[in-house]
Amino acid sequence: MAATRYDVITFDCYGTLIDWERGIQDAFAGEAFRSGTTFDGDAILRAYHELEPRVEAETFRPYREVLGEMARRVSREFHWEIDPGRLGFLAESLPHWAPFPETGEALRRLAKEGYRLGILSNVDDDLLSASRRAMPDVFDPDLIVTAEAVGSYKPAVGHFEEARRRIGGCSWLHAAQSDFHDIQPATALGIPSAWVNRKRERSTGDGPRPILEVSSLKELADRLCGDSGRG
Repeated sequence: MAATRYDVITFDCYGTLIDWERGIQDAFAGEAFRSGTTFDGDAILRAYHELEPRVEAETFRPYREVLGEMARRVSREFHWEIDPGRLGFLAESLPHWAPFPETGEALRRLAKEGYRLGILSNVDDDLLSASRRAMPDVFDPDLIVTAEAVGSYKPAVGHFEEARRRIGGCSWLHAAQSDFHDIQPATALGIPSAWVNRKRERSTGDGPRPILEVSSLKELADRLCGDSGRG
């Protein structure tokens, strides 16, 4: 059965296109090694997931500062005091976080099929630009909306409202890994969404559901490129 055809597909970046969990674990591991500290990488991620929404919901600040505050709060959860001069290690590492293995090929397939592609990301402009420079052969987005541009972090609706303003009347699908940050606010606004649910998690929301749920970007490309055509 052919999928609905969209003009524009937007993506969350970190967690959807780029393996941010591996990037965070590697960054903390490197800083821990530097300071002679050891920790459980999975426990670091659990603490990060719990604390990040609280930090982003506080007074808006640049994402570099969010990352510094996350480094401070997460390390304190494990009774590890990072030198204040070293709190920038997460931001310094971010441009080196790698895409998921299927990211490049999936995006190339979608672009070749004629979809316009975009990014809605909870970061500063310069950090996203650095990530894009690290993977220049992947794609050149037609649309970029950052937290810096809208002055808020998803799940606040600023990214989606700005994207809707720019996209206008074109048909639009938003694809993301985070149910909390992306899928729930997008569906609440009536924006069709695709949940890239790599971990087969259960939604914590009780609102409208995404129109697609896939396990990878490859599966998303398979579904959208398959037999679909214009019109």
